[in-house]
Amino acid sequence: MQNSENLLQIVTNDTRDSILNMDIVTPSIYASVFSKYADDHDLSLENEDEISREILQKECSFLTELQSQTSKNANILSETTTKAITAMRDKNETLLQDVLKETEALRQEVEKLKESVYRDELTHTYNRKWLHDNYIDDEKRFTKNGLLAIIDLNYFKLINDTYGHIIGDKVLIFMANHLKSIERDIVRYGGDEFIILFPESTHENLATKRLHKTRESILAKKLKAHEEMFTLSFSFGLASFQQNDSLAEIIENADKNMYNDKVKIKSRITGI
Repeated sequence: MQNSENLLQIVTNDTRDSILNMDIVTPSIYASVFSKYADDHDLSLENEDEISREILQKECSFLTELQSQTSKNANILSETTTKAITAMRDKNETLLQDVLKETEALRQEVEKLKESVYRDELTHTYNRKWLHDNYIDDEKRFTKNGLLAIIDLNYFKLINDTYGHIIGDKVLIFMANHLKSIERDIVRYGGDEFIILFPESTHENLATKRLHKTRESILAKKLKAHEEMFTLSFSFGLASFQQNDSLAEIIENADKNMYNDKVKIKSRITGI
């Protein structure tokens, strides 16, 4: 089930990315694109109802748990607020210290909830929800300035087809862990696509240098699967963004730059 669920997530992300810039998407168009990616990943949809039911149960369970924890935290906050008012009114230093401890414990619980909502389950990078809640408004425009790098693994489909999706998942985790060395916000944007967000103060040359360094570090390593060795690499493209810029347009600009980079890097390396 877990492997089928992972494949469904990959196919869904690929489908969503493919139709993102289409003006009109009918159910039949979506089904056609989805089926194409399902075939590419050898995903059988014969037991689709069963898989969908299990995924739905899992998601409902997560939402129920989230709702329960949120309700619990709301009650704690209400009680703590009442104590704080009493402590300040009575100038009760002991009670105020208790309130501070409870508030810190509540803050930590809220942070844990945010982690579960904003983290990609596989790579433990941020997910799209985090990106939209922290950088994008309701009109899908940026709310701040900065520099965006889009990362795409080279020959990832070939790795999946050759060694299987379990190895593919390990490759994604390996890649994410190395990207984290850049020490910037990282988002898993699609199946094998990541976004790195640099602050406004970062010069493009510096970002390029750090990405090149990370890529060379990855290229220097040999990965092993089923007693075979292979090399991993990625291509990247940069695009600066300003407040009110369209997310779709910035992604498109970064994609164009990534294509040029991919041509160069693939002149150095070949598929497995």
